[in-house]
Amino acid sequence: MTADVFEPLAGLEGVGSAARAARDAVDVLLRDRGLRKVSADTTAEALLRGAHASAVLAGSSATLEEVRRGEGDPLTAGAVRMTGELMGLAPRLDTAPVQVWTRLHQLAAVDLGSEDQLGHLRTSREPLPDDIPGLPPAPPADEMWERLSGLAQALTRPTKAPGLVVAAIVHAEIAVLRPFPVANGLVARAAERAVLIARGIDPVAVTVPEVGHLELAGSYPQGLRDYAGGGLVGVRDWLLRSCEVLALAAERSPLNNAVR
Repeated sequence: MTADVFEPLAGLEGVGSAARAARDAVDVLLRDRGLRKVSADTTAEALLRGAHASAVLAGSSATLEEVRRGEGDPLTAGAVRMTGELMGLAPRLDTAPVQVWTRLHQLAAVDLGSEDQLGHLRTSREPLPDDIPGLPPAPPADEMWERLSGLAQALTRPTKAPGLVVAAIVHAEIAVLRPFPVANGLVARAAERAVLIARGIDPVAVTVPEVGHLELAGSYPQGLRDYAGGGLVGVRDWLLRSCEVLALAAERSPLNNAVR
């Protein structure tokens, strides 16, 4: 990867204006970057709603109220575990992104895989994972390692691209590469949220991007397929969808909505 791989993607047709509009929606929520006072309970509620939505996207049938009571299934339990460490992990993305992703997987996959799979990046001796419905086959392990390493290096370098663009690319790359034996969708969505926190888009974690992805679930697999195989047009379309997701994420914040 070159020094700044994200900036050219931010310059694709329509992406810059869409990213600014999405950022404006978050800024209004946070009172134009004055960062309105947010309680720990509000952040926890936003993270819980996000964990539930991400688990539903991964196939969970648990309701939000069940998750709130701690009565979910292995998918929701893993998603909730990740939220418990997300605020602490996010600041490490600029220096140790792979360690952040593997830690997220350790938390997500406790009840979904064997102990030796936790935080384990797959090798060529293992079958290709197929845990995100609707995507083409995951790439071989050697290609996955090369691309994941390149993504990690890019995250440690300065970029002029908006944080939203960086977050969307991280999400798509992890989802398409599926670097872990299981729980790749949960990790990809948590990794996106971690970037939004770390890059200052939503440092207090009160938006709910996972709910945005769930509300646009009909275009989620297609968006990732287009990203994976549609060249720059596919990447642009994924980024435009991600801008729409972030605007929804601000609307669905518990700062705007009564607890449901």
